[in-house]
Amino acid sequence: MQNILADVAVSVSELKKNPSSVLSGANGLPVAVLNHNRVMGYMVPANVYEAMVERLDELELVHLVKARLDANETPVRVSLDDLIGEAEVDIANGH
Repeated sequence: MQNILADVAVSVSELKKNPSSVLSGANGLPVAVLNHNRVMGYMVPANVYEAMVERLDELELVHLVKARLDANETPVRVSLDDLIGEAEVDIANGH
């Protein structure tokens, strides 16, 4: 049997009737979307999704830092102002 990783579950038919009502009725919790009693996806509020993506980005950076520390790479000192300046130039140039 498939695990449902949400406290709220709806069928595709229910979701089609009123998607915004389903999400708002979940009170900020993830919603499992079922098709023939099998999970076909999950819906989460925008703020939850954004937090998940931010956390994944942080975990990726942690992995990168650990790999570089394990490789005994020599650290390079940079100032935060220099990094911000470079980022602003990249943004201005569409990168």
